[in-house]
Amino acid sequence: MTKILIVDDDDLALEALHHLLTRAGYEVITKTNGVEALEELQAGECRLVVSDWMMPEMDGVELCRQIRKQDFPGYVYVILLTSRDRQEDTLEGLSAGADDFVTKPFEPAELLARIRIGERILSLETRDVAIFAMAKLAESRDPETGEHLERMRSYSRIITEFLANDDEFDEPIHEDFPRLIYLTSPLHDIGKVGIPDCVLLKPGRLSDREFEIMKTHTTIGAATLDAAVRQYPGVAYLLLARNIALTHHERFDGSGYPGGLVGRDIPLCGRIVALADVYDALTSKRVYKQAFAHDISRSMILEESGKHFDPNVARAFIHCEEQFLDVRGAHAELELSEVS
Repeated sequence: MTKILIVDDDDLALEALHHLLTRAGYEVITKTNGVEALEELQAGECRLVVSDWMMPEMDGVELCRQIRKQDFPGYVYVILLTSRDRQEDTLEGLSAGADDFVTKPFEPAELLARIRIGERILSLETRDVAIFAMAKLAESRDPETGEHLERMRSYSRIITEFLANDDEFDEPIHEDFPRLIYLTSPLHDIGKVGIPDCVLLKPGRLSDREFEIMKTHTTIGAATLDAAVRQYPGVAYLLLARNIALTHHERFDGSGYPGGLVGRDIPLCGRIVALADVYDALTSKRVYKQAFAHDISRSMILEESGKHFDPNVARAFIHCEEQFLDVRGAHAELELSEVS
């Protein structure tokens, strides 16, 4: 049963919406302003919101903005109720993050139909779950990686969101790119399913020949995802996942693999995931090394700016290092709680 959060400061409107939606079979939670609604959403139980535009403390548009800034476990679909019907109002709401509009006074059948659309869109997130499950399956072959996927996907999104709002960065970033890189970056090592255990699980330094075998995980992963791209051409997240799998070991100076690409010939997604992946490897304990402290890892990344890493991506990392530390700390606490 879908749980719907209704937000409206008008008691009569709130009661009418509650009556309509409960009769339609939905579980309903009601709040009278955006501040209360945001607190409710942080509990993680509601993913569909029907909100009035005009409210005290935090109106519907600002609620949309705040929702899009949060790191909720799933997408939150927002329908705004409004008597405004000017084009500029619609643009303001959409830009703030609203998914749909219903103009007051509304027909109950129309609102229910639009809620069903929201449910169908939210159901697509099962795709996201399947993608992450595939990545975890590949990762499960390596018992040392812990919360690696969870951390590096968050690091990748932090960097992307900074670059998207950075006036010094001149590459175009689509507004959906941060979400897509969060979704697909866990597939960076999907090709490791094709690497023999004697190489993948070897405790210690690889020989030159073993390293050459290990390097093929990039092309194996890309080939696997290429098959999906051919089957579903034009699906953006599949192409992005393929590019990440292929290029996350390329280096900005051209000394990486598998293609020896240089600078911006490396897709932006590959340049971002390269740093996120390396930072997590540096700060994590492995069978062959202890975890490095953040300050040491930071110095190593700065040293490699312009060599291993895109200088813009390294600069984004420095600007956002407090967020990196927050992610690191949150997952460290999770790992400790699971052990205990």
